[in-house]
Amino acid sequence: MTATTPLEPGGAGSPTAATVGTPQRDATTAEVDQAVATLTASAPGWCATTITERLALLEQLQRTTHAAGAGWARSAAEAKGIDPDSELSGEDWGTGPYFVLRNLQLLHATLTDIAATGRPQPPAMRTEGARVVVDVVPGDRLDRVVHSGLTAEAWLTPGVTLDQARERMGRSYRIDHVREPGVAVVLGAGNVSSIGPMDALYQLFALDRVVALKMNPVNAHLGPHIAAAFAPLIEADLVRIIHGGAAVGRMLTEHPDIAGIHITGSDRTHDAIVFGTGEEAIQRRAEGRPRIEVPITSELGDVSPVIVVPGPWTDRDLAFQGDHIASMLVNNAGFNCVAGDVIIQHRSWAKRPDLLDAVRDSLRRATPRRFYYPGAEDRYELFVSAHRQAEQLGAAVEGGLPFTLIPDVDPDATDDVVFTTESFCGVISETALDTPRSVPAFIEEAVRLCNDQLWGNLSATLLVHPRSLADPEVAAAVERAVEQLHYGSVGVNLWAGINFLFVSTPWGAYAGNELTDIQSGSGTAHNTFLLEDVEKTVIRGPWRPPLTPPWLHTHSRMDRLSPRLADLTLGLQPRTLATMAWHALRG
Repeated sequence: MTATTPLEPGGAGSPTAATVGTPQRDATTAEVDQAVATLTASAPGWCATTITERLALLEQLQRTTHAAGAGWARSAAEAKGIDPDSELSGEDWGTGPYFVLRNLQLLHATLTDIAATGRPQPPAMRTEGARVVVDVVPGDRLDRVVHSGLTAEAWLTPGVTLDQARERMGRSYRIDHVREPGVAVVLGAGNVSSIGPMDALYQLFALDRVVALKMNPVNAHLGPHIAAAFAPLIEADLVRIIHGGAAVGRMLTEHPDIAGIHITGSDRTHDAIVFGTGEEAIQRRAEGRPRIEVPITSELGDVSPVIVVPGPWTDRDLAFQGDHIASMLVNNAGFNCVAGDVIIQHRSWAKRPDLLDAVRDSLRRATPRRFYYPGAEDRYELFVSAHRQAEQLGAAVEGGLPFTLIPDVDPDATDDVVFTTESFCGVISETALDTPRSVPAFIEEAVRLCNDQLWGNLSATLLVHPRSLADPEVAAAVERAVEQLHYGSVGVNLWAGINFLFVSTPWGAYAGNELTDIQSGSGTAHNTFLLEDVEKTVIRGPWRPPLTPPWLHTHSRMDRLSPRLADLTLGLQPRTLATMAWHALRG
């Protein structure tokens, strides 16, 4: 690539160079070096591309990704033991090709706005107290169709002014900004197939870095599908897809010619990259002396809480919220960094046992899943062996384990595994606080438990009945909780994991984590309005929506709905909208 013809494919961009190594063979040192050299040579040309050229590239990517979608979703489902012709196959359509297509669509909209006005155009920006709040969802017509009744706000770090927020938003596209060429290493996640590709898109279009995307061995089989989707990027030498395990990851993260690293994974992997292993790592961490010099961003999971505010719940409320909570675990067989991990209730709430029964009933009705992610059996045993009260709910398929509830965990047992460790399998726990005072006092104590006792700070959910919110004291306590919860995503009557689904919103840990105590990571991804200084994202939904939300495991038509959602990213065609509405109404 050259500055004069920045998107002209080079010789290394031929289809045979689409991937480095294969799903069956790790890339060699020579192959990794060649991939990084090719990307390094292309980086200045990428920084020289105009907005018009980038818009054209995004349009190409929308077409190639859509064309690759069916094979991508089928392969992902088969690898998880899901019949690709079953209703459950819609899960991998939704969390794979659809998310990437939506990302491409939203980036195209933002760059179009920058070309027309000089900066991204979120729906609204305002000052509330000491902080700037940016309305993100609903942001376009597709949001209003697909996410009706849902909202999302990006809360910026207190002290950043409205003028500063506007000035910094999308700054890499300002005329006076000097782009710095570089190669980013993206260590892709193995659980959700869209994570690696979307992280790569953020590096390219938000940070101006070309990308070495290393596939996780768990979903390496998707490498050829992602290569087909990203063919325009590969042919232009802007992306290389690299296969291999930990040794290849070390080669990449220690390579002298890289400019940045992004990882979605575990805090242990992050710390091994930053500080090494063994005694040297302990010493380096104690001294705050990382072994890498390039910046690293990350998303590393957490123990995600679900705070249940006592209120006048009806039987219908209990049934819906039982499905809501259960779906936080059932989705992707529990292999999500935002799976509901710990339900927090008031011990004296009369409806507490009824809600637990509703969760039990929903988990029993859930389709049994194969625990495809490595280490699941060991993690499962770690949790259930420590709790005699663990309840196995429903059946288990071959290669799987039953969804399991661990009720009534002692909230004072600060070192209990359910508080210190992300289960990352089909286990959800419950604890009850014995706060003798008011509902606002319970909310305050629940927030303290979340911030001080649970590991990580990625996502937290509050469930509160509308009649409870009609009480000014309870409403004020809920808003204080939203303010005080130190989590990157906070959901009110909406699973905080839906923030990932929106794509336009900033996604990542609560701001301010240090390298020596990384918790759930640092930096943001997705974030298609290119906001800076983000502290958290706050999302809200209706208490009991009129239609079954598509992320609930009880939705019966996800296999028909998800491909139509993907189609809508290419245009809101009336026939597609009508088909989608038909399946949504019957889901």
